[in-house]
Amino acid sequence: MEKVPAVGTIAKIPAVGLGTWKASPGEAAEAVKVAIDAGYRHFDCAYLYHNENEIGAGIRHKIKEGVVRREDLFVVSKLWCTYHEPSLVKMACKKSLKALKLDYLDLYLMHWPMGFQAMEDLVIKGLVKDIGVSNFNHEQLERLLNKPDLKFKPITNQIECHPYLTQKNLIRFCKAKDVSVTAYRSLGGSREGTDLLNNPTIRRIANHYNKSCAQILIRFQIQRNLIVIPKSTNPKRIQENIQVFDFELTENHMDEIMSLNRNLRLATFPTTESHKDYPFHIDF
Repeated sequence: MEKVPAVGTIAKIPAVGLGTWKASPGEAAEAVKVAIDAGYRHFDCAYLYHNENEIGAGIRHKIKEGVVRREDLFVVSKLWCTYHEPSLVKMACKKSLKALKLDYLDLYLMHWPMGFQAMEDLVIKGLVKDIGVSNFNHEQLERLLNKPDLKFKPITNQIECHPYLTQKNLIRFCKAKDVSVTAYRSLGGSREGTDLLNNPTIRRIANHYNKSCAQILIRFQIQRNLIVIPKSTNPKRIQENIQVFDFELTENHMDEIMSLNRNLRLATFPTTESHKDYPFHIDF
Protein backbone atom coordinates (compact mmCIF):
# COMPACT_ATOMS: atom_id res chain seq x y z
CA MET A 1 0.00 0.00 0.00
CA GLU A 2 1.31 3.44 -0.95
CA LYS A 3 2.52 5.42 2.04
CA VAL A 4 0.56 8.57 2.80
CA PRO A 5 2.84 11.57 2.32
CA ALA A 6 3.68 13.74 5.29
CA VAL A 7 3.28 17.50 5.67
CA GLY A 8 4.50 19.98 8.24
CA THR A 9 7.69 20.85 10.03
CA ILE A 10 10.35 18.36 8.91
CA ALA A 11 7.46 16.54 7.15
CA LYS A 12 6.40 14.73 10.30
CA ILE A 13 2.62 14.60 10.07
CA PRO A 14 0.86 12.22 7.61
CA ALA A 15 -1.25 14.38 5.29
CA VAL A 16 -4.48 12.46 5.94
CA GLY A 17 -5.53 11.31 9.39
CA LEU A 18 -8.65 9.87 10.96
CA GLY A 19 -10.68 12.39 12.94
CA THR A 20 -12.34 10.85 16.00
CA TRP A 21 -14.61 13.62 17.31
CA LYS A 22 -18.09 12.20 18.04
CA ALA A 23 -16.91 8.63 17.34
CA SER A 24 -18.97 6.95 20.02
CA PRO A 25 -17.99 4.00 22.23
CA GLY A 26 -18.58 0.86 20.23
CA GLU A 27 -17.73 2.65 16.98
CA ALA A 28 -14.35 4.17 17.67
CA ALA A 29 -12.29 0.99 18.11
CA GLU A 30 -13.70 -0.60 14.96
CA ALA A 31 -13.17 2.62 12.99
CA VAL A 32 -9.50 2.64 14.02
CA LYS A 33 -9.05 -1.01 12.98
CA VAL A 34 -10.61 -0.37 9.58
CA ALA A 35 -8.54 2.79 9.17
CA ILE A 36 -5.23 1.07 9.92
CA ASP A 37 -6.06 -1.68 7.42
CA ALA A 38 -6.90 1.04 4.86
CA GLY A 39 -3.50 2.70 5.35
CA TYR A 40 -4.14 5.42 7.92
CA ARG A 41 -1.27 6.06 10.28
CA HIS A 42 -2.38 9.42 11.73
CA PHE A 43 -5.08 9.50 14.44
CA ASP A 44 -6.44 12.74 15.81
CA CYS A 45 -7.73 12.32 19.37
CA ALA A 46 -8.61 14.55 22.32
CA TYR A 47 -9.44 14.23 25.99
CA LEU A 48 -12.68 16.13 25.23
CA TYR A 49 -13.88 13.43 22.85
CA HIS A 50 -14.23 10.86 25.67
CA ASN A 51 -13.28 7.94 23.44
CA GLU A 52 -9.51 7.59 23.85
CA ASN A 53 -9.96 4.20 25.58
CA GLU A 54 -11.64 2.82 22.47
CA ILE A 55 -9.13 4.37 20.10
CA GLY A 56 -6.30 2.88 22.13
CA ALA A 57 -8.00 -0.52 22.03
CA GLY A 58 -8.20 -0.37 18.22
CA ILE A 59 -4.53 0.59 17.97
CA ARG A 60 -3.42 -2.19 20.36
CA HIS A 61 -5.46 -4.75 18.42
CA LYS A 62 -3.65 -3.92 15.18
CA ILE A 63 -0.24 -3.82 16.85
CA LYS A 64 -0.92 -7.24 18.37
CA GLU A 65 -1.96 -8.55 14.94
CA GLY A 66 1.38 -7.32 13.58
CA VAL A 67 -0.22 -4.98 11.04
CA VAL A 68 1.62 -1.94 12.46
CA ARG A 69 4.21 -1.03 15.06
CA ARG A 70 3.77 1.84 17.46
CA GLU A 71 6.53 3.77 15.69
CA ASP A 72 4.55 3.53 12.42
CA LEU A 73 1.72 5.59 13.91
CA PHE A 74 1.30 9.32 14.48
CA VAL A 75 -1.06 9.75 17.44
CA VAL A 76 -2.30 13.19 18.45
CA SER A 77 -4.20 14.28 21.53
CA LYS A 78 -5.19 17.64 23.00
CA LEU A 79 -5.02 19.47 26.32
CA TRP A 80 -8.49 20.60 27.37
CA CYS A 81 -9.18 24.03 28.88
CA THR A 82 -9.80 22.74 32.41
CA TYR A 83 -6.15 21.63 32.61
CA HIS A 84 -4.34 24.81 31.55
CA GLU A 85 -2.90 25.49 34.99
CA PRO A 86 0.79 24.52 34.66
CA SER A 87 0.49 22.12 37.61
CA LEU A 88 -2.27 20.18 35.79
CA VAL A 89 -0.79 19.85 32.30
CA LYS A 90 1.35 16.78 32.95
CA MET A 91 -1.54 15.05 34.73
CA ALA A 92 -3.85 15.76 31.78
CA CYS A 93 -1.35 14.38 29.30
CA LYS A 94 -0.88 11.25 31.42
CA LYS A 95 -4.68 10.77 31.51
CA SER A 96 -4.74 10.63 27.72
CA LEU A 97 -1.71 8.32 27.62
CA LYS A 98 -3.34 6.01 30.18
CA ALA A 99 -6.61 5.91 28.24
CA LEU A 100 -4.80 5.23 24.97
CA LYS A 101 -2.39 2.84 26.76
CA LEU A 102 0.58 4.46 25.04
CA ASP A 103 3.98 5.47 26.40
CA TYR A 104 4.13 8.71 24.44
CA LEU A 105 2.17 10.92 22.02
CA ASP A 106 3.59 12.02 18.70
CA LEU A 107 1.90 15.38 19.05
CA TYR A 108 0.03 17.14 21.86
CA LEU A 109 -2.03 20.21 21.04
CA MET A 110 -3.38 23.01 23.18
CA HIS A 111 -7.06 22.58 22.25
CA TRP A 112 -7.96 26.26 22.74
CA PRO A 113 -5.59 29.25 23.01
CA MET A 114 -5.60 29.72 26.75
CA GLY A 115 -1.51 28.83 28.29
CA PHE A 116 1.51 26.93 26.70
CA GLN A 117 4.65 26.87 28.80
CA ALA A 118 3.91 23.68 30.75
CA MET A 119 3.35 21.89 27.42
CA GLU A 120 7.06 22.28 26.68
CA ASP A 121 7.94 20.29 29.80
CA LEU A 122 6.08 17.30 28.32
CA VAL A 123 8.61 17.17 25.48
CA ILE A 124 11.51 17.41 27.92
CA LYS A 125 10.03 14.57 30.00
CA GLY A 126 9.54 12.37 26.91
CA LEU A 127 5.76 12.14 27.23
CA VAL A 128 5.25 13.73 23.83
CA LYS A 129 7.44 14.02 20.73
CA ASP A 130 6.13 17.41 19.61
CA ILE A 131 3.63 20.05 20.65
CA GLY A 132 1.29 22.27 18.71
CA VAL A 133 -1.76 24.46 19.03
CA SER A 134 -5.37 24.50 17.90
CA ASN A 135 -7.78 27.34 17.16
CA PHE A 136 -5.09 30.02 17.53
CA ASN A 137 -5.62 33.22 15.56
CA HIS A 138 -2.62 34.92 13.96
CA GLU A 139 -2.10 37.38 16.82
CA GLN A 140 -2.06 34.60 19.41
CA LEU A 141 0.33 32.52 17.33
CA GLU A 142 2.58 35.54 16.77
CA ARG A 143 2.75 36.22 20.52
CA LEU A 144 3.61 32.60 21.22
CA LEU A 145 6.33 32.42 18.57
CA ASN A 146 7.84 35.65 19.88
CA LYS A 147 8.06 34.47 23.50
CA PRO A 148 11.71 35.05 24.50
CA ASP A 149 11.77 31.83 26.54
CA LEU A 150 10.09 29.60 23.92
CA LYS A 151 11.79 26.19 23.98
CA PHE A 152 9.75 24.26 21.43
CA LYS A 153 8.00 25.83 18.48
CA PRO A 154 4.48 24.50 17.80
CA ILE A 155 4.66 22.33 14.69
CA THR A 156 1.02 22.78 13.66
CA ASN A 157 -2.04 24.94 14.19
CA GLN A 158 -5.18 22.82 13.94
CA ILE A 159 -8.04 24.99 12.68
CA GLU A 160 -11.49 24.67 11.18
CA CYS A 161 -11.06 24.82 7.42
CA HIS A 162 -13.33 23.92 4.49
CA PRO A 163 -14.55 25.63 1.30
CA TYR A 164 -17.05 27.73 3.25
CA LEU A 165 -14.20 28.85 5.57
CA THR A 166 -11.04 28.75 3.48
CA GLN A 167 -8.83 30.53 6.09
CA LYS A 168 -6.63 31.95 3.35
CA ASN A 169 -5.03 34.67 5.49
CA LEU A 170 -4.39 32.50 8.55
CA ILE A 171 -2.91 29.73 6.41
CA ARG A 172 -0.62 32.22 4.67
CA PHE A 173 0.50 33.53 8.06
CA CYS A 174 1.18 30.04 9.46
CA LYS A 175 3.17 29.00 6.41
CA ALA A 176 5.25 32.17 6.62
CA LYS A 177 6.12 31.16 10.19
CA ASP A 178 6.90 27.56 9.18
CA VAL A 179 3.95 26.23 11.19
CA SER A 180 1.92 23.59 9.38
CA VAL A 181 -1.88 23.74 9.29
CA THR A 182 -4.19 20.86 10.11
CA ALA A 183 -7.75 21.25 8.82
CA TYR A 184 -10.67 19.99 10.90
CA ARG A 185 -14.36 20.01 9.88
CA SER A 186 -13.00 19.71 6.33
CA LEU A 187 -16.25 18.16 5.05
CA GLY A 188 -18.43 20.99 6.39
CA GLY A 189 -21.50 20.50 8.54
CA SER A 190 -24.80 18.65 8.42
CA ARG A 191 -27.17 21.58 8.94
CA GLU A 192 -28.90 23.18 5.97
CA GLY A 193 -26.55 25.70 4.44
CA THR A 194 -23.43 24.03 5.80
CA ASP A 195 -23.55 20.70 3.95
CA LEU A 196 -20.68 20.68 1.46
CA LEU A 197 -21.29 17.06 0.48
CA ASN A 198 -24.42 18.20 -1.35
CA ASN A 199 -23.05 21.46 -2.71
CA PRO A 200 -23.79 21.61 -6.49
CA THR A 201 -20.27 22.80 -7.36
CA ILE A 202 -18.61 20.06 -5.31
CA ARG A 203 -20.97 17.44 -6.77
CA ARG A 204 -20.24 18.56 -10.35
CA ILE A 205 -16.47 18.46 -9.76
CA ALA A 206 -16.78 15.04 -8.07
CA ASN A 207 -18.64 13.69 -11.11
CA HIS A 208 -15.92 15.05 -13.39
CA TYR A 209 -13.23 12.99 -11.59
CA ASN A 210 -15.53 10.05 -10.79
CA LYS A 211 -14.78 10.62 -7.10
CA SER A 212 -16.94 11.18 -4.03
CA CYS A 213 -17.63 14.70 -2.79
CA ALA A 214 -15.64 13.89 0.36
CA GLN A 215 -12.64 12.88 -1.74
CA ILE A 216 -12.82 16.21 -3.59
CA LEU A 217 -12.97 18.15 -0.31
CA ILE A 218 -10.00 16.23 1.12
CA ARG A 219 -7.96 16.54 -2.08
CA PHE A 220 -8.67 20.29 -2.11
CA GLN A 221 -6.92 20.66 1.24
CA ILE A 222 -4.02 18.38 0.31
CA GLN A 223 -3.30 20.55 -2.74
CA ARG A 224 -3.17 23.55 -0.41
CA ASN A 225 -0.42 21.65 1.46
CA LEU A 226 -2.63 21.17 4.52
CA ILE A 227 -3.01 18.16 6.78
CA VAL A 228 -6.61 16.95 6.84
CA ILE A 229 -8.40 14.76 9.41
CA PRO A 230 -11.86 13.77 8.15
CA LYS A 231 -13.93 11.94 10.74
CA SER A 232 -15.91 8.82 9.86
CA THR A 233 -16.88 5.55 11.48
CA ASN A 234 -18.32 4.11 8.26
CA PRO A 235 -15.87 1.49 6.91
CA LYS A 236 -16.54 2.33 3.24
CA ARG A 237 -16.05 6.05 3.79
CA ILE A 238 -12.95 5.54 5.96
CA GLN A 239 -11.35 3.64 3.08
CA GLU A 240 -12.61 6.12 0.49
CA ASN A 241 -11.32 9.16 2.37
CA ILE A 242 -7.68 8.08 2.11
CA GLN A 243 -7.90 7.20 -1.60
CA VAL A 244 -7.07 10.75 -2.67
CA PHE A 245 -3.53 10.45 -4.01
CA ASP A 246 -4.35 9.10 -7.48
CA PHE A 247 -5.78 12.29 -8.99
CA GLU A 248 -5.17 16.02 -8.97
CA LEU A 249 -7.66 18.89 -9.14
CA THR A 250 -7.05 21.37 -11.93
CA GLU A 251 -6.24 24.99 -11.11
CA ASN A 252 -9.70 26.00 -12.39
CA HIS A 253 -11.41 23.49 -10.11
CA MET A 254 -9.31 24.65 -7.14
CA ASP A 255 -10.35 28.24 -7.89
CA GLU A 256 -14.01 27.24 -8.14
CA ILE A 257 -13.86 25.57 -4.74
CA MET A 258 -12.00 28.51 -3.20
CA SER A 259 -14.73 30.83 -4.51
CA LEU A 260 -17.30 29.09 -2.27
CA ASN A 261 -15.79 30.83 0.77
CA ARG A 262 -18.27 32.75 2.93
CA ASN A 263 -16.34 32.84 6.20
CA LEU A 264 -18.83 30.41 7.73
CA ARG A 265 -17.48 29.15 11.04
CA LEU A 266 -19.13 25.98 12.39
CA ALA A 267 -17.08 25.43 15.57
CA THR A 268 -17.53 28.64 17.59
CA PHE A 269 -17.34 27.42 21.22
CA PRO A 270 -19.79 30.17 22.33
CA THR A 271 -19.44 29.46 26.08
CA THR A 272 -15.97 31.05 25.94
CA GLU A 273 -16.85 34.16 23.93
CA SER A 274 -16.29 36.43 26.93
CA HIS A 275 -12.84 34.96 27.68
CA LYS A 276 -9.95 37.36 27.01
CA ASP A 277 -8.29 34.75 24.77
CA TYR A 278 -11.35 33.86 22.69
CA PRO A 279 -9.78 33.49 19.23
CA PHE A 280 -12.59 34.44 16.86
CA HIS A 281 -13.14 38.12 17.65
CA ILE A 282 -10.77 39.02 14.81
CA ASP A 283 -10.91 37.98 11.14
CA PHE A 284 -7.99 35.58 11.31
